[in-house]
This record gives sequence, structure tokens and C-alpha cells, in this order.
Amino acid sequence: MKRPNIIMIMSDDHASHAMSCYGSRINQTPNMDAIAEEGILFENCFCTNAICAPSRAVILTGKHSHKNGVLTLDDDIDASQQTFISELKSSGYQTAIFGKWHLGWGEKSLPQGFDEYAIFPGQGEYHDPIMNINGTKKQLSGYATDIVTKQSIDWMDKVKGSDEPFCLLCYHKAPHRSWEPDDKHKDMYSDYDIPLPETFYDDYTNRSEAARNTTMRIAEHMTPEDLKLIPPEGMTLKTKLAPPEDIKGYSLQDTEGNTYTFQSQEELAEWKYQRYIKDYLRCVASIDDNIGEMLDYLKEQGLEEDTIIIYTSDQGFFLGDHGWYDKRFMYEESLRMPFVMKYPRVIKKGQRTEQIISNLDFAPTLLELAKNTIPEDMQGRSFTGILDNTFEGDFREALYYRYFMHLAHHGVPAHYGVRTKRYKLIYYYGDPQGTAGSIDRPTMPEWELFDLEADPHEMNNVYHDKAYADTVRELTDLLYRLKDEAEDNL
Repeated sequence: MKRPNIIMIMSDDHASHAMSCYGSRINQTPNMDAIAEEGILFENCFCTNAICAPSRAVILTGKHSHKNGVLTLDDDIDASQQTFISELKSSGYQTAIFGKWHLGWGEKSLPQGFDEYAIFPGQGEYHDPIMNINGTKKQLSGYATDIVTKQSIDWMDKVKGSDEPFCLLCYHKAPHRSWEPDDKHKDMYSDYDIPLPETFYDDYTNRSEAARNTTMRIAEHMTPEDLKLIPPEGMTLKTKLAPPEDIKGYSLQDTEGNTYTFQSQEELAEWKYQRYIKDYLRCVASIDDNIGEMLDYLKEQGLEEDTIIIYTSDQGFFLGDHGWYDKRFMYEESLRMPFVMKYPRVIKKGQRTEQIISNLDFAPTLLELAKNTIPEDMQGRSFTGILDNTFEGDFREALYYRYFMHLAHHGVPAHYGVRTKRYKLIYYYGDPQGTAGSIDRPTMPEWELFDLEADPHEMNNVYHDKAYADTVRELTDLLYRLKDEAEDNL
């Protein structure tokens, strides 16, 4: 069997519960769903560090953050280190990346091992973005999602006739904050309201101080820029738009000249949610349309049978769940990554699996499928046995997670934890440890335990419940065993 082409399409901050194949209540994603229907959907794909740059580095290297050097958003990658791309390149693959890199803009951190690249600086812009194209900066016209797709198809058109296979990373900026849709989708959902999450009015009772103190509540911490508003007098675009105490008659004006008046804090909070979630979903719809273009191209060119195509995101995102936006926490909405994959030569149609995999496992899996040797120092494992139904038992007993950016951006304290099929144990250790971008203010250590079978929304911390004492001991032992296995000595 010939070595496959590989296409990994990745978005930024796209939660799996905003994909209809994952049972979304709020939108439809027919082209993402098509990948799942023609291949496999992973119900329990998790990230090891729920923040953009670190997750991307884990995916490239197959190593935990403390091993690849990208612990936080303030860390640039040493791009000369071994990656699955460098391994594929050395074995004859043609390689390219288009879109969001987000691992540094300096000479040592620009993409290496790629024949071609075109990447945004940092987050990049949604409209008319600047890109670094093979070392030359250029401003392009158009919408970022469309641009990245066109670059990807144009490159495939150039290399498809070669005797050597290709590996393409098509990395979209959307739907990252500040959620700016294109003209085609800007009026989607304008004639109805998106359902509120069940936990939208969470009051964080019986949970950690970490949950209570974080500053990413839709009702209080969104800004005029997020909501496409003209800043009220005395505010800037970046000012947190907390509700006033006397809200009756409170008004806000958007950038299109519309005025909105509110009579209660609940009315304002729900209006903010609608402004946020509709723009988020409009950005997702554009990605889905562009995935459709990619799938059509592969079919037209006769490349389907010999091409692995993956859709994923760099982590999850809170879509009003617990009243929040953003990520970082080890809670489910942030921790879980969407991961759907098709490869007709290996994967039977319509599969779903509850096996636990992580972003550590992407690199070794792709290398094995490409008939490459997996480097011994990669910490992930190949899950090809799940794809072809030859693996028996539990692929992973549990996932080890660690977030390092203590109190940065949204006040989420540093923490690590373990997630099994039924339980989740989290330890907020309260120490910035000098990591880049962290705030040097220790917090009180605290623990959370969630029984995901009884409490799937993670509303009830049972760490101090005597009925779970044995579970606490077992999971604590497991946590520190996995920490040691990961060689995490920080």
C-alpha cells in the first residue's frame, strides 16, 4: 500500500459541542460531519494543556509542554527540534503549512521542515491579513479562512502529480476571539436566538476558588470589541463591560448604529451571550464551508482513497458553559478537542470510539500511518490500532494535564490533574514557579474531584466527600505516577 497523503485541518478554539456530529444543540456542521461519517469520530480526545501555542507545540512534537519548551503563550518554539513534520520531510514527504502558526515570529521559531509556508503573525487578522510567505511579509486581500483554504488547494494542485506523498497543515485562525465573521455569514442566526447552555447561570457553589475568581464571565468580562459595540463614555474597546448596579434603562450602541436598552442584569447577560455566540458560530460556518471546498477538491482530483484527512482544534472552548468564554481550565468544555478522521484504505465508515486519546498521540499516529519509525523520545502513542479495529482494551488508562500560566489573562491559576473515563482530579497548586507570562502571586492550593458519570457538567466537587475517599487516594497515586512518567519535574 502506498504511503498516504496527509491533510490536517485545524481551527483555533473550536469546541466539539459546536459540531453537529458531536450532538451540538446550537449549530450544524455538514462538512465536518462528512469526515466523521466517512471515517471515525473520537468522543474523548483531550489536550494536555488547554491554550493555543502549547497545544500546537504538543501536536508537532509529540511531547508534553515541559519537554518541547512551549509551556505558555509567552514561549516561542525552538523550531529546529524534532517534529513529525521533520520526520516526514526526511523520508521524502512534500510538506507545507498555511495559516496560524502562533509559535513565534523570530528567526529560530519560524517553521522548519516545510517546503512552503504562509503564516499569520501571532493571532493574525480576520480581514486583509498580513502573512509571512516563505520569509517575505505581505498583506493579502480577503477573509483569512478563505485565504488559507485557497493557499492549501493551490499548493496541492502544484504537488499532486509527484511520485512522493504530501503532508499539508491547513491551520485556520477562526473562531478565535474577536470572532469576526465574513460577509457571507454575517447575518446567520439573526432571526432567532441560540439556546442558553444548561449551566449558563452557574454560581460556582461547592467548587474551587479558582472557578469563582476567574475573569471570563460573559455577563461581566466581555469588552466592547468582543461585542462589536461603540465603547460607552469613559471606556475603551478593551474595557471589561460589567453591568451597572442600576441597570434599568441602561443602553449600548453597536458599530452599525443600533441602540439596545436593558431592564435587568439577566436580560443584558443573555443579550451579550447572543452577540458572542452568533459571531462565534458564523466563524465556524465559514470553516465548514471551506472544508467542503477541500473535500470537493480531493474528490475531483481522485485523491480521496490515498489521503488521510483530519479535522481538529487546538483545544476546546467555553460557549457560555458555566457562564464563561475562553478555555485554560481542565473542565470538559475546555479540555476536550474535536477529532474526526477519514482514510478509506484503513478506517471503516461511521465509527465512533470512547477511547481516550490526546494531542500527544497525533504525531506518532501519523508517522506510523506514513510507514515512518516513531522516535523513541516522543511521549505520545500511535492509535492506529483503534483506526483499524485491531486494538483491544483501554488505549489510555488516563490523561495527564498541566496548565502553567498562573493567573494570566483570565485569572486561572496553574494546575495539573488526571482524567479517567469516569473521574477527574484537579490540583490547583497555587505557585507561578517563574513560568513565562504568569503572575507572581501565589494562591492557596486546592483540590477538585468530579464524578463524571453522576455529574457530567462538573457542578459538584466531591473531593471532601467521605464516600469518595478511596477514589481520592487511587487517583492521587495515579496522578503522580503519570506526572513521573511524563518526566514532569517542574
